[in-house]
Amino acid sequence: MAKIIVVANQKGGVGKTTTSVNLSASLAIAERSVLLIDMDPQANATSGLGVDPRTLTRTVYDCLVKGAKTTEVVLPTNVPKLSLLPANADLVGAEVELVSIPNRERILKTALEDIRHQYDFLIVDCPPALGLLTINALVAASSVLIPVQCEYYAMEGLGRLMANVKRVQDSFNPALELEGILLTMYDSRNSLARQVAEEIRGHFKDTVYRSIIPRNVTLAEAPSYGRPVMLYNAASTGSQAYLELAKEFLNHGEKSAR
Repeated sequence: MAKIIVVANQKGGVGKTTTSVNLSASLAIAERSVLLIDMDPQANATSGLGVDPRTLTRTVYDCLVKGAKTTEVVLPTNVPKLSLLPANADLVGAEVELVSIPNRERILKTALEDIRHQYDFLIVDCPPALGLLTINALVAASSVLIPVQCEYYAMEGLGRLMANVKRVQDSFNPALELEGILLTMYDSRNSLARQVAEEIRGHFKDTVYRSIIPRNVTLAEAPSYGRPVMLYNAASTGSQAYLELAKEFLNHGEKSAR
């Protein structure tokens, strides 16, 4: 049975989709079977894996709103062992349409039941808001991974997100755990970035990954080619950072299972 990891942060531009795509690809390269689920109407995770959202006839929207089976919507990718449950702009309507559906917070959890056993990991890329799409992801999840940009307001936003995760735990998913906090867009030349990283590590201790994702041009370029960064430029610092993160992620999971 796959572990479901939600990549979430209410703040935009912190590297959620970059992390979702490249962690998924790194885990697949490490011979784990992975399904990346795009729950963001912007569909950047979909296009970042080389799929044009405008050409899709069925997406995760159909699984949430129309009852389509996920097995019929999942697509292969150019990374062996990595599959995609894609999104497109139709997902914008799901926020409104789900409101009238009974148990609307559990729709994704139910939709994934017929496919979860086929993978080692399901990774969910969320929109930058705590709406019904993100709540559905958190209710379905085993754990939440939080990317945090090393900037001035990082701690404030992280505190609000942790409070909202606690509300989901209390109301819908008591088994939801914190997978870890990932420092992203880090520039070691910037004293503020170093201070923020130290503050987050000091407050959240061992829940912060040792791996740090640097501010890197290659990470920004790869999505325009529809590829994870390790297929675009494997030698780049961004690629190596995500491969190291995958190793740390897997080691953490193996230790937790003992």
